[in-house]
Amino acid sequence: MINQTEFRRIVIKLGTSTLTEGTAFLSSPRLVDLIRQISYIHNQHKDIILVSSGAMAAGREALNFPTLPKQLPAKQMLAAVGQPRLMTLYAQLFALYNLKVAQVLLTRADLENRRSYLNARNTLEALLEQRVIPIVNENDTVATEEIRVGDNDNLSSQVANLVEADLLLMLTDQPGIFTSDPKISPEAIQIKQIDSPEIPEEIWKAAGGTNTILGTGGMFTKLQAADLARRGGTTVVVARGSDPDIVLKVMRRDETGTWFLPAGGIQESRKRYILMTGRYDTGSITIDQGAVVALRSGGSLLPVGVHAVDGEFERGDAIKIRDMNGKEIARGLTNYSHDQLKVIVGTHSNHIEELLGFSYGDEVIHHNDLVILNG
Repeated sequence: MINQTEFRRIVIKLGTSTLTEGTAFLSSPRLVDLIRQISYIHNQHKDIILVSSGAMAAGREALNFPTLPKQLPAKQMLAAVGQPRLMTLYAQLFALYNLKVAQVLLTRADLENRRSYLNARNTLEALLEQRVIPIVNENDTVATEEIRVGDNDNLSSQVANLVEADLLLMLTDQPGIFTSDPKISPEAIQIKQIDSPEIPEEIWKAAGGTNTILGTGGMFTKLQAADLARRGGTTVVVARGSDPDIVLKVMRRDETGTWFLPAGGIQESRKRYILMTGRYDTGSITIDQGAVVALRSGGSLLPVGVHAVDGEFERGDAIKIRDMNGKEIARGLTNYSHDQLKVIVGTHSNHIEELLGFSYGDEVIHHNDLVILNG
């Protein structure tokens, strides 16, 4: 049964394929239709945030489709040309409905750093309080490979967690998630709803990778985004942006698209932050079965339960926690760096100061700084 919780705060992700109708040009008629729907639900006292692709497409169109190298600087140049053009178009079309918009550009670094994370959240909250519609995009003009979120699917899920959204609607050129690629498999069946704690493995496999017909991300990144957002308590819908009144249909809970129901209760803000930053490959630790049981029972992680340390991380970083089979079972903010943790692995807490010469506490990760992912 589709989630009946009221959607008061909604993040809508508009992909390039939706904005261009599959052409090389931004489609003004498509934008007008979507903005009509968005304006209608905004006037129902809903908070709306857009995460919009299309800056590079707008840049290519403005420069008459130049032949460019595929390196990052050329893409950044196109985004620099296209982003103001895209925002001007949004401002003009929303003005038809007496609505104001604001541009918000983010990078992964903005979302990893706790201070800038809170600053971004406060800015978005202030805009929503003034009934302004924030339009979010990755800051492609300055982002490098190391600090890029990577695609607007994942950015939209992070924004949904940032503002504690009730609904994330990802609009694309497909009607939803399928059991296989509907372009090549006549047996492909659309999945209507996923309500299990974990997205089934066969669905991940069917999504393949990111090299699909859907532009930068593809269905795999939509699954990644849905997985993150639903763990934070957000309902996620993947639907086709060209379907008539698609935004209004989702708000009415018509059986359209693929619905991902929240995996657990709504996470508090600090744990949403841990979920977001812990997605990146900063490092991980492997813990024994006794520690797994303790964490799932609400306990903290002690050094005696740590079996191995992988990667590099510093004190305060969000890291992944795996069981002995390599399955990620939690994420948390570590009290010790990778170098320090390697010294105290498997030891009792009363030996920490003796081994390190100091102590940041008995726990490697306190239970208040943990997010359990399953079980």
